Amino acid sequence: MRALRRLVGRPFVPPNPAPPPWKGHGDTWAGGAWGCPPRIKGSASECPGTETSRGRGPPRDRGLPEPGRGRGRQMEVQGRVLLLTICAAGIGGTFQFGYNLSIINAPTLHIQQFTNETWQMRTGQPLPDHLVLLVWSLIVSLYPLGGLLGALLAGPLAVTLGRKKSLLVNNIFVLAAAGLFGFSRRAGSFEMIMLGRLLVGISAGVSMNVQPMYLGESAPKELRGAVAMTSAIFTALGLVMGQVVGLRELLGGPQAWPLLLASCLVPGALQLASLPLLPESPRYLLIDCGDPAACQAALQRLRGPADLAGELAELEQERAVCRGGRARRPWELFRERALRRQVASLVVLGGAMELCGNDAMYAYALAVFSQAGISQDKIQYVAIGTGGCELLATLLSCLVIERAGRRVLLTGGYGLMTCWGSVFTVALCLQQGSFSWMPYLAMACVFASILSFGIGPAGVTGILATELFDQMARPAAYMVCGALMWTMLFLVGLAFPFIMEGLSHFIYVPFLCVCICAAVYSGLFLPETRGKSFVEISEELQRLNFPGRGRGLAWAGPEVVRSTEL
Repeated sequence: MRALRRLVGRPFVPPNPAPPPWKGHGDTWAGGAWGCPPRIKGSASECPGTETSRGRGPPRDRGLPEPGRGRGRQMEVQGRVLLLTICAAGIGGTFQFGYNLSIINAPTLHIQQFTNETWQMRTGQPLPDHLVLLVWSLIVSLYPLGGLLGALLAGPLAVTLGRKKSLLVNNIFVLAAAGLFGFSRRAGSFEMIMLGRLLVGISAGVSMNVQPMYLGESAPKELRGAVAMTSAIFTALGLVMGQVVGLRELLGGPQAWPLLLASCLVPGALQLASLPLLPESPRYLLIDCGDPAACQAALQRLRGPADLAGELAELEQERAVCRGGRARRPWELFRERALRRQVASLVVLGGAMELCGNDAMYAYALAVFSQAGISQDKIQYVAIGTGGCELLATLLSCLVIERAGRRVLLTGGYGLMTCWGSVFTVALCLQQGSFSWMPYLAMACVFASILSFGIGPAGVTGILATELFDQMARPAAYMVCGALMWTMLFLVGLAFPFIMEGLSHFIYVPFLCVCICAAVYSGLFLPETRGKSFVEISEELQRLNFPGRGRGLAWAGPEVVRSTEL
């Protein structure tokens, strides 16, 4: 009887037991419930949740990686492809903006002399000094004018060609400009320099808008701020590299200046060689092109062997919101009530970035360094420190932006610039008196103000158009922001000599007012977007733009909101 009882109580084991109907890694048993299958003698598989000689958990196929074993490789693949995308987009993008902005300072006297000699060869008479200065002013000012044209061109390019192809096509302007610069002296034409500056300005205007858009749409939401901040890092890196290459010992001499101007060809060629190997923006592929397969393939390359279900669901939700819509035009942004807070933030903070006085600090730095007793032949080396300060600050900001948030960095950056600008004004007023150390205090304020600018406004402002606007309005938002930035840059460069002459030591006072207003607006009115998906940001902005509609109303796009009002 005991033997019979043991036999009846023992589970039946078939002669050739079939494996349990396991569907895959992380799934449940076929049939629904987590039932314990019969234990097979000698088998390593056991009931899920019991210990075996191979570890805990449900049985796994040998072809699938153990949990944790492939996680490091997954993060490594994701980090490597994302890093290559950042570098490929940046080296021919905002790096070109900073590089071409700074290299023009070194050959100033050489280009003016070349202009005078060329005119004398043509007419037999030298060009008057005021006309030489006028030609030089045109060479400098055509760069922001080209940037304005490029900013207006960036939106249609990004919609028609896509983000990655727009950056690649943009290098046509760089190649043409490099050819004009390289052969200008041999051809005896300063007009080629002017046309080349216009072309590199167009290239900078396109890349300044398309690059942060491309990177912001390609990065995961946990790293979106840090990835978009790399645009400011490459801008600062371009400034420093332009200052270094423009030294007299390198390409800043009287014979090498055509090569200095044409050296913008190198970063353009690097981008043309590397960017085609990397994926397009997944959001553009799904929402604009309607290609889910290409979107999933691009995400797989950017994220590695990760579970994409959650991110694909967010993209599909964003696609459903934008379905049936079309790309917005710039002037339509100002008519939509649902975009009121976004447009106000873009205009106020985009304009403040150019009117905050950072360019004034750069322009006044040479005079401050001279007052501090630094010899003229050493000032060019000290000036490299100003670009190095901005580079260091943007690197620091990239590391802390996902911890501190956008609003904190903007408010803190403008607040610190207000403090240092006030001290700078006092130091300028007292440096002619009996305080011999005042020039050194003014020099310290220059570096501190540039550091403060790099921590917040330099990089965070470029993220706003990516995070505050949806896929249909984002290209138009970058057009508005870019046109505003380049127009302000042109006007400040045009009016700054008159401001310096009229206000003298109080030159920084108007910029102080701008910094105070920007700090107040950032702290009180700018919504925080750290760690949020684009749909979550849109829902929060919907509540801010329509405060009387309740917190449970999901965002349905400007068109639906407007029809609901009617």
